[in-house]
Amino acid sequence: MGIVSVEQMLLKAYNNGYAVGQFNINNLEWTKAVLQTAQELNSPVILGVSEGAAKYMTGYKVVTAMVKAMVDSLKITVPVALHLDHGTYEGSFAAIEAGFSSIMFDGSHYPIQENIEKTKELVALTKKLGLSIEAEVGAIGGEEDGVIGGGEVADPNECKMIADLGVTILAAGIGNIHGKYPENWKGLNFDVLQEVNNITKGVPLVLHGGTGIPSDMIKKAISMGVSKINVNTECQLVFAEATRKYIEAGKDLQGKGFDPRKLLAPGVEAIKQSVRDKMTLFGSVNQA
Repeated sequence: MGIVSVEQMLLKAYNNGYAVGQFNINNLEWTKAVLQTAQELNSPVILGVSEGAAKYMTGYKVVTAMVKAMVDSLKITVPVALHLDHGTYEGSFAAIEAGFSSIMFDGSHYPIQENIEKTKELVALTKKLGLSIEAEVGAIGGEEDGVIGGGEVADPNECKMIADLGVTILAAGIGNIHGKYPENWKGLNFDVLQEVNNITKGVPLVLHGGTGIPSDMIKKAISMGVSKINVNTECQLVFAEATRKYIEAGKDLQGKGFDPRKLLAPGVEAIKQSVRDKMTLFGSVNQA
């Protein structure tokens, strides 16, 4: 099937009451783990790539080539989208040129009129090329690869202004944050989410910061129009924990336990289990 835009998979999710997970990738192991799990569970999947992660993997073109080759060599048949996460204006064009099937233009830090103008330009380009585009209103809290948001709650009227430009999906800040959630976190603002869904009816919504949100809140958000949920931190945490345990147990000192294929294997399995759990929670299993 190759890589596809997110449009059809998320419209199907929106209309059928489930969500598709975006799992951010950081290297070959990450990508392989997510793809194999999606195939195992017959679930559509979105591979998210932040600008920082793309730079770490030596550029958008390398990421595109790796994902396309891996989809082919692993015989992946479920829908797979390659999506730029929190892209800048310049980064959006670079990802498109490199062959990404979907982009997120994060113009939430611009004044609303500038956000509208830049989003409008990118909507026209992505539609012309058959790609999908995500836009954001109300910055997501926390930090992800240097992108810092204060956790603002989006203005539903501004959400409608952006949605009316023809974006494929809309990320609206509803108190969600990137990274670990603090103990005093107030939870998601469902009143705002309901209003946004009502005013942008038909446009699938995106929930960033999917790590650490209680399952009941996730399910409620899905019932209110959230069709794409982003997961990054959780996979990083379980990977680090499994790798730490392997080394602390001295397994890297036994035989050829230092071989990266063995050293990283527990972390890869931990990522797979995390992805399985999220896909099950989101309801995307057997929806390919």
